[in-house]
Amino acid sequence: MASKKELIESANKKATERIIAARPFVVDVKPAIEAVAGMKENLVCHAGPPLELDEMVPSFKMAIFGGIMWEGWAKTPEEAERLIRDGKVILEPNHHHNGIGTMYGITTPSMPVFVIEDKVHGNRATANIREGTVKALRYGCWDENVKRKLGWNRDVLGPIIGFALRECGGVDMVPLMGKALHMGDDGHNENRAANLLFSMQLIPDILKSDYSKETIKDVVDWMNTDSRFVSTAEMAVCKAITLAAHNIENCSVMTTMCRNGTYTGIRVSGLGDQWFKAPAPPVNLLFFPGYGPKDATNDCGDSCVTEVAGIGALAMAAAPAMVQFVGGKVADAVNYTKEMYEITTMKNTNWTIPYMDFEGCPIGIDIIKVVKTGMTPHINTSIGHILPNFGQVGAGMTRAPLKCFQDALEAFAKAVGV
Repeated sequence: MASKKELIESANKKATERIIAARPFVVDVKPAIEAVAGMKENLVCHAGPPLELDEMVPSFKMAIFGGIMWEGWAKTPEEAERLIRDGKVILEPNHHHNGIGTMYGITTPSMPVFVIEDKVHGNRATANIREGTVKALRYGCWDENVKRKLGWNRDVLGPIIGFALRECGGVDMVPLMGKALHMGDDGHNENRAANLLFSMQLIPDILKSDYSKETIKDVVDWMNTDSRFVSTAEMAVCKAITLAAHNIENCSVMTTMCRNGTYTGIRVSGLGDQWFKAPAPPVNLLFFPGYGPKDATNDCGDSCVTEVAGIGALAMAAAPAMVQFVGGKVADAVNYTKEMYEITTMKNTNWTIPYMDFEGCPIGIDIIKVVKTGMTPHINTSIGHILPNFGQVGAGMTRAPLKCFQDALEAFAKAVGV
């Protein structure tokens, strides 16, 4: 009869092998009401684990209120707040709907989302589309420019990208993201190579659309201007592949990690949908001119799903230029990756790192190893202002709080009878 240790190791191997075997394609762009699992006409999805309205930082609240006003359910933030408190608008995490959202992660029924399908395991995941840089709804901004960009995403960008994806049969993302790592991406905050590769596949089919030349030019220009346009699709790819490892008995591999400026939360494969939360940590930031620590929220967003999938900060050795964005030296980027091999179960042969002689990225963050070593996952991230309508204030590095992993390990030990 297998020992508990053998059962856990076998389950962890199975989970990691399922992640590596996954084959996610970006197949479409659709309104969230048509694509997000369980989306309702009065639902607003947000980043991170569950939290109450009164626990949100001010800019997070404004992002929620902005999403409600965008849908036309309210005309003012005060009206939007009343709808929430009266139970007429529901707030739930993106992860409860197999989705992700960057920063505050606001997803409402009419917003266009990337649709990802894992051709091996059949899992589907979604992600909202970036609506601009610095001052955007995802940072708690709400003004005419934000509304205009949300409208353009819904009415122009989303439909054209969706058309191109259907025409080309979808984009196979595992080899694309693997190639992008070889070109200097990390898959989380450095996405220029993936953006180029993704655009190259879509532009021939974008040119087939019935839209005017001017509109097509605007779309192609935007894909070129926003070098991180593809980033949310990559994050949804990571969500799809980590779904393949979720709900495996006796498995101590983490399958969800996210933050919302108030909490960091994780979920573990063998513990199903149970959340383990701790206060979200501050981020060691490179601030934009004029901003400082008092202006920043704590760690925020669903985007660290990339770290769960073994890229992002876990693959920073592939993207040493990232230190110009988040701070530090090239040696730090390499050390982030080397350290993460100590808390993971395998190396991903699909995604390799040239600088490390094409060693596979570390994959399968094991809560047992995290607690044993005291080393939590590195995360690279951007951060918004704690107050509404300022937008992004900088970018930097942080680590997930150890308490999440300690609490999860205690529950895991009881579940497996150790």
